[in-house]
Amino acid sequence: MSQTKSIQEATAKHPWLAGVDAGSGPRYLRIAEAIEQALFDGILKPGDRLPPQRELASDLGMDLTTVTRAYDEAKRRHLLEGKGARGTFVATPRIELAQVLDLSMNIPPPPAGLRFDELLKQGLTQVLLRADTEMLMAYHLGGGSQTDRTAGAAWLEPMLGRLHPDHVIVCPGAQAALAALLLTHTAPGEVVLAEAVNYPGLRAAAAQFGRTLVTVEADADGMLPDALERACREHGARLLYLNPTLQNPTTATMPSERRQQIAGVALRCGLHIIEDDPYWRFADHAPPPLALAAPDHVSYVSTLSKCLTPGLRVAFVVIRAQEQRSRFLAALRSFALMAPPLTATLATQWILDGTAQQLFTGVRDEARARHALAAELLAGREASAAQGLHIWLPLPGYWSSTELARAAAGEGLAVTPSEVFTLGGPLPNAIRISLGSTPDSKRLAAGLRRLSQLLARAPQSFSHQVI
Repeated sequence: MSQTKSIQEATAKHPWLAGVDAGSGPRYLRIAEAIEQALFDGILKPGDRLPPQRELASDLGMDLTTVTRAYDEAKRRHLLEGKGARGTFVATPRIELAQVLDLSMNIPPPPAGLRFDELLKQGLTQVLLRADTEMLMAYHLGGGSQTDRTAGAAWLEPMLGRLHPDHVIVCPGAQAALAALLLTHTAPGEVVLAEAVNYPGLRAAAAQFGRTLVTVEADADGMLPDALERACREHGARLLYLNPTLQNPTTATMPSERRQQIAGVALRCGLHIIEDDPYWRFADHAPPPLALAAPDHVSYVSTLSKCLTPGLRVAFVVIRAQEQRSRFLAALRSFALMAPPLTATLATQWILDGTAQQLFTGVRDEARARHALAAELLAGREASAAQGLHIWLPLPGYWSSTELARAAAGEGLAVTPSEVFTLGGPLPNAIRISLGSTPDSKRLAAGLRRLSQLLARAPQSFSHQVI
């Protein structure tokens, strides 16, 4: 008997198996996902007893190991529970104590079609087999080993072309890199130029180190070159911060012509640019980075936190001039000696063996599926690019971003109001909705529906409850 016929007969006997024969991916995962879907559809209910593993394996025409892995995966997802000799039962739903659905943290979603935990276990196993464990637990001078820098150059090749590994520095995250670049290129009290709506980590670092942020006028294509040149001359600024591709939070991408114009200003004014570019790989037909237009005037920052996972704590910084690299490393070591060797080695292995690209493809595909879901559930309200990890959502006139964020919190939703991103000037009436921080896409859909319903009605008066 063919396996397809066995599955069809098993589905007739066990209706909750519907879809196992039509799905893709490993068979054990298809069985676990069928259990999850059956629970969602009400075909299975808490307390239902599932057939013994040997019986189900026989019914499906599969080996016992496949069914055992399927049941173990379902238990890991808290869908099933074993009760010894009594058998395996559908678990009682776990009580959800977290009252707020987080749509505020910009992190990658679970990769589509992949099991991240399995990739992590496999990767760490290979690292421990191949690496010197004493070195993994030791101090390092920072900047990454030759192999780490070679992997960084390979990761950055789609953006910057062939790089010499010596030009790549491995850092413990993009925020540490940003802080070190501020220390490298400015002195206390000096001005740093930036767009008015911007990444809040820049403001935090500038405040901590006593630097003054001055905003430069921008339009839909990004910072205006004439305004930038005036600001350089007026303030004597030596440093500019830009996030030119799928900008956080507006999702705007600066076109090639504007990048060339900004690079020209940098050359004329002796300006150094921090090009923070975490989302370049998510963009369709992203323009070449500014680092290609003015390589000696740009420090290029690319983090794995947005493409793969923030837990790696690895970012790459490209600095071509030896003297600037030395100053940057001295600044970085003053507060962050090194990227964690274990996770840096894991990132290197994933890049060199192709796992990083596989993982990113899954993250990008899931992020785009979530953008499509948001476009559907927000009923045409989405105005930002349908790429990257978040939405920048302009609000109807009857809502302010602060009121909407407060009302959303009352509905169990955390969103980020525009005030968090505004360095000065007129306040945009918008919120940022992060699509990756909720692992379960069904919970994300439910949250977006609640948000859409909230946006459709005028605000009411809100009062704090006193308990």
